[in-house]
Amino acid sequence: MITFRLSNSVYAYVGYLLLMVYFLWPGRFASLYEYIEGENIYDQLIRKTTKNISLMRNGLRCDYSEVIEENLSLYRPPYTEDIINNNVRLGGEYYPEDCLPSFSTAIIVPYRQRERQLNQFLIYMHNYLRRQRIHYRIFVIEQYDPKPFNRAKLFNIGAMIAIGFDYPCLVLHDVDLMPMNLGHLYACSRKPRHMCSSLDEFRYNLPYRGLFGGAVAIESSVYLNVNGMSNMFSGWGGEDDDLYGRLQNKQIEICRFSPTYSQYSMLKHRKETPNKDRVAFLRNGKQRYHTDGLNSLVYKQVGFKLHNLFTHVLVET
Repeated sequence: MITFRLSNSVYAYVGYLLLMVYFLWPGRFASLYEYIEGENIYDQLIRKTTKNISLMRNGLRCDYSEVIEENLSLYRPPYTEDIINNNVRLGGEYYPEDCLPSFSTAIIVPYRQRERQLNQFLIYMHNYLRRQRIHYRIFVIEQYDPKPFNRAKLFNIGAMIAIGFDYPCLVLHDVDLMPMNLGHLYACSRKPRHMCSSLDEFRYNLPYRGLFGGAVAIESSVYLNVNGMSNMFSGWGGEDDDLYGRLQNKQIEICRFSPTYSQYSMLKHRKETPNKDRVAFLRNGKQRYHTDGLNSLVYKQVGFKLHNLFTHVLVET
């Protein structure tokens, strides 16, 4: 009988390889947070529309079962290159005309000086969202002043405008994020939803369970209930964690969909300047939840225009 003896260096090498696979395997943390499986997604969605959609006389309801079950990976040409069969209404609104949609969603995008990304976003998102057969409208809230970018305040502004248009569901969405899976319906779930839990920038892992930014679906009524987001986070970072704290303070749980539905790709961009006060703001945030938010929102609207692909709101913060 021939026997083989492996040296300690070989064992060490094999152990090193296994360790590398563990740390580099995309999705190794996917099972470390709770999520809603694909077959349960539709039952978790809130079927609610704006009044003008509800009053439509077409009795045939749109069917979403095939969209969810097939869950096509759509982030590829030609969908990323140009608007296909452009039937988007003025202001970036769309609803199918051959059936009655069950969902009305306002997609709110805070924006400043990222024209190329905005163009990529609008092209792909209209191709993507129309395939979902929902009623939606894209609101681009642009910060016009030279102050540090205040993402949360722009979300608050967009939310109040969208609620004024009777949208029951808000998706707070960064301009550099692209959803990859068509089955991830852009509608609100029973719990506020962190949508981009499987992001390529993080190798499709979830960095920490309290992450609640990038793309978030939340009912308008819930957003009002938590007083929106803080207006104090100028510069990058902290505002998403503050929103998560506001939900926790109201004992509102969040949810996520299965990683096979929640894959997103992030467009390359220059990193924003961090907010040096973000840690302090987070530490004392609970003291300001009821006084800092929608009820203290002050801004100047300097422009409002309905473009072919979006509703453009120009503001000074």
